[in-house]
Order: sequence, then structure tokens, then C-alpha cells
Amino acid sequence: MREEDRSPQPLPERRLERLPWPRFEAAAAQSGSTVVWPFGAFEQHGPHLPLGTDALFADQLLDGVLAKLAPERPIWRLPLQPIGFSPEHGDFKGTLSLRAEVLLQMVQTVGEQLADAGFQRLVLFNGHGGQIALLQVAARQLRAARPAMAVLPCFLWSGPQGLAELIPEPERQNGLHAGLAETSLMLHLAPDQVGAERPQGAQELPLPPEGWSLEGAAPTAWLTRDLSRSGVIGDPGGASAELGEALQHRLEAGWVGLFDGLLQSDWPPTRSLINPEPPAQSMGKSCQSPSQAG
Repeated sequence: MREEDRSPQPLPERRLERLPWPRFEAAAAQSGSTVVWPFGAFEQHGPHLPLGTDALFADQLLDGVLAKLAPERPIWRLPLQPIGFSPEHGDFKGTLSLRAEVLLQMVQTVGEQLADAGFQRLVLFNGHGGQIALLQVAARQLRAARPAMAVLPCFLWSGPQGLAELIPEPERQNGLHAGLAETSLMLHLAPDQVGAERPQGAQELPLPPEGWSLEGAAPTAWLTRDLSRSGVIGDPGGASAELGEALQHRLEAGWVGLFDGLLQSDWPPTRSLINPEPPAQSMGKSCQSPSQAG
């Protein structure tokens, strides 16, 4: 092999906004065509992290994951959605939040157009824990409207294995926001955006009644003001770029494996198990309103 043949091949263009429409059309027509839409938030992250922390994580980590996938994999991404659903942080200045119905409608509208273009999967790649449930609702509604397209609402920090062992207790359970993990990852990815006013030491959290939890099997709809004066829920004091690098490695490796498995699968099922064939329309039968139905 000649030396010039060993040069690395250019990475495929995975950003849909950079494609002309014929290449967009060709991408959608590929078997297993998959679009990933990263979601962030614009919300307070304590006195030391930027408002766009969740958005930065979703955007940069997704690029890292896509760069590690085989070039022939039929996967592309949309631009980052940087503002999300963050009412729990509304008492802190700088937080911008969309109404739930706005986010639901946005996912529905864009998702339907992607499905109609021919894409077979849409992954909602979410970096903000406060909108997990909302994006799950959006995904279910979109799938019902366009059943031929799989819709997968994912949370950046859930799925990859081995993250928990990097975070000691009690931070593993109580580091909900701007704590050890997020501060460490930011110190690694964008250290210039980490401020010096970093809270030290974990505060004692007011806990819900026995059997209930902040986030768990029986959660409560907490607001940040219930738990923190600084906006931090957890302890960022021991954060380090080294821990952030380890978290990035495990996050990206985990998502590379998950996406690779998805792209090699036949998901979603192409045929309904309930009604394999659409029922024949009955001639002459008029539509009935709910009040007319027997």
C-alpha cells in the first residue's frame, strides 16, 4: 500500500443543514435512515456554570459519538435545540423556558416532516433532566401520528454503563444539578466557561416524606428553590477535568454502542401485530360524532 493510501478518509457530512436538498432526499431514502435531534436547556447552573450547560453537553458529545461511528452508517443530526422546558429553575435569573405545549408542538411538527421525507428513525438526544418525561410524551404522540417512524426519547446521562462507579455517594444520589459530574465534564470540555465562584461542600437537602423521593420510584415535582439558594443541588467542590474526561469517554463509548446496535437492527417493526392489513372501508357508512355513536 502506498503511503498516500494510508491517509485518513474524510468524515461523512452528518449535519443535515449542510446538505443540499437532493442529498437530504437521498439520505432519507437509505435503509435505516436515522436522524438525531439534540436538546439542551437555557437555565441557571449555579454561580459557576453557564446557562447553556446542558446544551453544550448534548451538542458536543453527540458530535463525538457521530464521529466514531462507521462512515457507512445512515445517521445524521439536526441543529441543537438550545432552549427547553425548565420551569423548576424559574426563580433564578437567566433561566429561559418554553411552555410544555410549545415543545410538544415543535417535536410533532418537525418529526412529521422528517417522517414524510422518508426518514425511518428519530432520536431525541436530550441533555436536560427536567424535560425527560415531556419528550417521552412528545415521542409517543409523534409515533402515533407517524407509526412508520421509530421515535426514541433518550437522556444523555442514562443508557451508557459505568457512569455511577465514577461518582461517589452521596453525590451519586444527591448531585442532581451543577454538582460533581456536570462541573467535571465542563472543566474538561470547556474549562474557560467554569467560574471561580464554585460552592464547596454539599448542603443538607430537605427530604420528602418516607417512601417518596426527589427523583426515583415515587418522585415529587420539586422546584430548585425548595432545595438550594445557590441553584446548585449537589457538591461541585471536588470536580476535576480528569473526572470529566473519564465521564466523556464512558458517555461517548456507551452511546456509540447503543447507536451502532440501533443502526444494525430492523427497528421499528414494519408491520403491525394487531392489524397487519388496513381494514377495508365500508361504502356508504358515514362518520359519526361521539354523541351519535351507539
